[in-house]
Amino acid sequence: MMPGARTFYEVVDATWPAATTRREGPWLIREGQGGGQRVSAATAIDPVTPADIPQAEAAMQALGQPRLFQVRAGDEALDAMLDARGYVVVDPVNIYAAPVEAVATERPPRITTFTVWEPLAIQIDMWAAGGVGPGRIAVMHRVKGPKTSLIGRLNDHPGGTGFVAIHDGVAMVHALEVLPHQRQQGMGRYFMREAAFWAQANGASHLAVVCTQGNDGANALYSSLGMTLVGQYHYRKYEEDIA
Repeated sequence: MMPGARTFYEVVDATWPAATTRREGPWLIREGQGGGQRVSAATAIDPVTPADIPQAEAAMQALGQPRLFQVRAGDEALDAMLDARGYVVVDPVNIYAAPVEAVATERPPRITTFTVWEPLAIQIDMWAAGGVGPGRIAVMHRVKGPKTSLIGRLNDHPGGTGFVAIHDGVAMVHALEVLPHQRQQGMGRYFMREAAFWAQANGASHLAVVCTQGNDGANALYSSLGMTLVGQYHYRKYEEDIA
């Protein structure tokens, strides 16, 4: 049976963890340390009112972070409050998932994909070229459960890299980067198959991945693998904090 959306939110948090988290009133405040929006956004863990929002704003600003909220299913009232306060929607995200056996159906071609931990220097370079810098690499190292990196080779040259970790029986793929000259040749599909076989070998029942709704190629890839849309979220960022 497919887990519910709340489980996948928990998997995202556990497989891409903030440096620190703390409760401030009805909020969960995350310290990202340069790891991106997912590890820096505040979320509501109890019902909130407009009077509660300044508390979260002050906590994020005290950390030197922009005023940023992650809005999940069931947060419609919060979404409206933030909209009224001048927050704009940024980066709506889709969560896809499938049973591992639905994706682990065909091994990638020989010497095309590998799993390795810790990441190699060439993977760090490939991630950096795609905008995944040291702050996000640090996120990977913070993961407590089973984890590995993905490295690919295609046409006798590096093909790309990725990261996958398991929480509560769900393996989630993050930071999937296919080098520009290797795209549209099946590399992304090979990575997802490799991740599924690794997940299966490490006891996971499901494979999941997140991507922005605007990434047409990624959304098409995950759908073509038989993965289904199991959840969504978006961010609200204060307009003055948008670079």
